[in-house]
Amino acid sequence: MVQDTGPGGMRGDPIRSGRGSKLRPRPLPLRSAALAYWLMKSEPDECSIDDVLAAPNATVPWTGVRNYQARNFMRDHMRVGDGVLFYHSSCAQPGIAGLAQVASAPYPDPTQFDRQSRYYDPAARPGAPRWWLVDVRALRKTRLLPLTELRAYPQLADMLVLRRGNRLSITPVTAAQWNFITQQLLKEGR
Repeated sequence: MVQDTGPGGMRGDPIRSGRGSKLRPRPLPLRSAALAYWLMKSEPDECSIDDVLAAPNATVPWTGVRNYQARNFMRDHMRVGDGVLFYHSSCAQPGIAGLAQVASAPYPDPTQFDRQSRYYDPAARPGAPRWWLVDVRALRKTRLLPLTELRAYPQLADMLVLRRGNRLSITPVTAAQWNFITQQLLKEGR
């Protein structure tokens, strides 16, 4: 299930490889070797950091994203090894609850084809999927870093999650924000 596609990764946009052949991933434009960082929101009633840590290989598919911008982040920009701030949302105390990483290349979200799923999309076709996902591997649970505390640090003032009206479930995080959060805020005992 977890695949490392090597430098540049693979893009989920399907292309045909020849007459009667199956769809195959399209190579991505090259990106610098530097890791990217993301904040990914999950409702803890549906999938919490504890749920991911308890999953086989502490890895789950990030199913159910139905926003085109968030989908595009996964499909076009995420690579194996990218850092993830695992954020609990739509709960009594929203905030960063753990550290994770992108564990697979993007692939079609199977829930879009499942008529029994609440994420079913009747317009999606196996040969032309609309929704993509990546697998996410939890690295560790951290103390909860609530939204109110994130807002208190001037170093994080430009984080997209802190912008008024932002409801995206996936947002990029700068290297400076990632470093500040992981090195200063998520240390044990703080």
